[in-house]
Amino acid sequence: MRLEELSSYEIIERRRIEDLNSESFLMRHKKTGARVALLSNDEENKVFSIGFRTPPKNSTGVAHIIEHTVLCGSKNFPVKDPFVELVKGSLNTFLNAMTYPDKTVYPVASCNDADFQNLMHVYLDAVFYPNIYKTDKIFKQEGWHYEMEDESSDLTINGVVYNEMKGAFSSADDVLTREIMNSLYPDITYGIESGGDPDVIPELTYEEYLDFHRSYYHPSNSYIYMYGNMDMAEKLDYIDKNYLSKFDRIDVDSRIGVQKAFEEPRLVKKAYPVLPEDEIKKNTYLSYNCSVGSTLDKKLYIAFDILDYALCSAPGAPIKKALIDKGIGQDVYSDYDNGIQQPIFSIVAKNADSDQKDEFVKTIREVLQEQVEKGIDKKSLLAGLSYDEFKYREADFGRFPKGLLYGLQVFDSWLYDDNSPWLNVEANDTFAQLKKEAEGRYFEDLVQKYLLDNPHRTVVMLEPKQGLTEEKDEALKNKLKSYRDSLSEEEIKTIVKETKELREFQDAEDAPEDLAKIPLLTLADMKKESEKFIYELRDAAGTKVLFHDIFTNGIAYISFVFDMQTLDPELLPYASSLKKVLGMLNTENYEYGDLYNEINIRTGGISGAISTYTDSQDVKTFQTKFEISVKVLHENMNYAFDLVKEILTKTKFDDVNRLKEIFSEQYARLQSDLASSGHQSAALRAMGYVSPAASVSDSTSGIGYFRHLEKILKALDTEDGAKELIATLKSLCKLIFRPENLLVDITGTEKEYAGIEDETKKFVPSLYTDEVKKGSLDITTVKKNEGFKTAGQVQYVCRAGNFASKGFKYSGALRVLKVMMSYDYLWKFIRVQGGAYGCMSSFAKNGDAAFVTYRDPNLKNSIDVFEKAADYLESFDDDDRAILQYIIGAISDLDTPKTPSAKGSYGLTAYLCNAKMENIQKNRDELLATTKETIRGLAEYVKAFMSDECLCVIGSAEKIEESSDLFDNVEQLIGR
Repeated sequence: MRLEELSSYEIIERRRIEDLNSESFLMRHKKTGARVALLSNDEENKVFSIGFRTPPKNSTGVAHIIEHTVLCGSKNFPVKDPFVELVKGSLNTFLNAMTYPDKTVYPVASCNDADFQNLMHVYLDAVFYPNIYKTDKIFKQEGWHYEMEDESSDLTINGVVYNEMKGAFSSADDVLTREIMNSLYPDITYGIESGGDPDVIPELTYEEYLDFHRSYYHPSNSYIYMYGNMDMAEKLDYIDKNYLSKFDRIDVDSRIGVQKAFEEPRLVKKAYPVLPEDEIKKNTYLSYNCSVGSTLDKKLYIAFDILDYALCSAPGAPIKKALIDKGIGQDVYSDYDNGIQQPIFSIVAKNADSDQKDEFVKTIREVLQEQVEKGIDKKSLLAGLSYDEFKYREADFGRFPKGLLYGLQVFDSWLYDDNSPWLNVEANDTFAQLKKEAEGRYFEDLVQKYLLDNPHRTVVMLEPKQGLTEEKDEALKNKLKSYRDSLSEEEIKTIVKETKELREFQDAEDAPEDLAKIPLLTLADMKKESEKFIYELRDAAGTKVLFHDIFTNGIAYISFVFDMQTLDPELLPYASSLKKVLGMLNTENYEYGDLYNEINIRTGGISGAISTYTDSQDVKTFQTKFEISVKVLHENMNYAFDLVKEILTKTKFDDVNRLKEIFSEQYARLQSDLASSGHQSAALRAMGYVSPAASVSDSTSGIGYFRHLEKILKALDTEDGAKELIATLKSLCKLIFRPENLLVDITGTEKEYAGIEDETKKFVPSLYTDEVKKGSLDITTVKKNEGFKTAGQVQYVCRAGNFASKGFKYSGALRVLKVMMSYDYLWKFIRVQGGAYGCMSSFAKNGDAAFVTYRDPNLKNSIDVFEKAADYLESFDDDDRAILQYIIGAISDLDTPKTPSAKGSYGLTAYLCNAKMENIQKNRDELLATTKETIRGLAEYVKAFMSDECLCVIGSAEKIEESSDLFDNVEQLIGR
């Protein structure tokens, strides 16, 4: 069947989009008016999504709660959590749902045709026929509910979204982003918190919640998108016959209003929480924010991303430099949000002072005016354009399917114009136009119009308030106590009864016949063979060159991999500091701003990393590498080598002020990352108590490195400290960047490889050969069990250890255990019953293992759940279907499609880890052969790593102080 033969749909437009190598179709379902956009191509990784315009009218989080709850059972799949059943037993390459300020989107992706069909079926059933109308317990679990264990208990509030948003409202960066949008668009949906304000979420009633679904989750308000290599006509026919045809067209008023432009700029002041002991000075966020046109202006859509780079984001950019030079903020950056109808351009100074507000605004406007009058640096504009165009053409989104990212970007125009889904994803012509515009006054005129003369702008000040969390907690306790005191004895009994009933609902097992309705692949659908790693070791005049013969569409992915085994352990954090400053300082031939522009004009970017590689034959042994990676078109390869040479061997380290700028900015950013990604920070820290490899990672990127940054910034305030730091950075260059330490790694075809050996031969003589004192990277681990206090209202709890040190060898079945733990045992007790937003587990080949929670209202309760995990496994008695699900979920995680650069990285890792294909295949065979008995046996692995009793918690000061007996050390995460 051809699309033209589908009588239930009309084709509005069909045309070839060369930029995306796709045939595009814009269609509409005749009966309901459902909108359809298709990109047909040869991509194996297929994507389906259905989205709805969902503008909320208040901040109860109703759109967010609906997003969670429609995935908790539906007409054809009446189990409590089809989403988790799919995660456990699907070959999906993406499976999630997202709530935005004006839309909710449900995307899935898979390379397997049958699996893709299953995912599409379950998601369509979920959005159109959810079980939310059958019971309010789904709403209570995912949204919010009052909780009392017995009649003498305190009254509390729990719920997954409620706790998730308590975590989001504890992050200053999240609060700032939200307040900026609210400040510019106070009269429309963007002035409302679609995710939900924790203070307002409990105002949402069950009926209001159901009314929201009735209003917006209808085909007439839907947007259906598909991408990839599939029979599009067959899929659309299925969607029509099984879903769309069951509905009649209705009028849905989901239009996104347009904010009337301000007559004059506005000032908004808000507070964010810090601990009572935290410093107030240099802790304010200042932001200058402008509404900039429409996302339907395709030139503007990209142009302001270029201005973001040229004016502020690039090192040495004029606004960043002017503010930093005046001491206004430690981290200055700009941000362009073009994913809403009225985009926002913001300039932010983080870690500033409140009394600098006027100077902040004055400085920005003076610099902008100067840029208009004198002209924006053409090289900066060209660099920004070249970088964005390279990323667009490369279309490498890591683990995320490119069709998924295109689909989300499609909404940036389609949501506001039914006839323009491709407006912003078809960009080659726009880049060509903007290159011409850069030669004239186009960008300067944009600055004048939108950033200087535009009255529709705000200044948002986010000021720290000591004890705000404690105030809010106390106010909530008093409010709940007052409400409890107002309740009759009968009403209290009702809450206790409903708490018990919700727990019983959560504990109840799904009926086997209902579980059987969730579509499931078979073992026969699983690939039996492991993906082969690709590499060939070659030689360039004595230097090892690792070549990965992979098609890359003309891009060469090159890594300069330097061994770090001759460093003493105390130098590791300094090596991470070196990684940060390389390319950000002046060199012999470039000012640092010019260098950054040159990199982005000539290449697709240069980045650094410090990585550890465990020997697969001896897991107690690992290597630590300093890697400089560059992606470049083959014809520009010589520039890539020259620029890396310049950075590694000609950097000038003696600009103390510039070093302060770099490390202050890094400190400010890591400060936010540690708190917002507390699960990762806690896991790295806890595993580092017993694992040398994890200890290296913590000291180069985690809490350990953050503590090092604190010391560096203090050292830079003294002449002797600055001299010592500069000397250390110089000596590290001579110790690391040496010919004998180098491996050159290249991913591409023989065409991209051509010239690599000649360039390597020219490159190596520039490296250091000075006589140096070499050390040894012998790591001694120390168990600390730490609690890191924040002003947040939730916790990130980690128990970690190492099973290999107890004599247990890695088995592929541990991948099955990871799926089980994350989406069965931990999911049930940490997320469903405990109310945490997330939970995860990990089991690495070197024996490092961990259980972790994310945005968790609990602490001790979660540790108790971890403690009982081995008991659960010992008595594990699920049926064969459940085990098959876990196996499929594990294979799905293992077989995520790799981009060309990721395939190269896979080969590099195999080489450096001394991996043998037979062992990788053995692990896969173990995974596929997992049985009930296998899983019971894995209880010993859990006991082994849990016996190390390594604990790290990041979270609420009150919760950590309450449980201080669990820790050897308790301290503030930030600003000790």
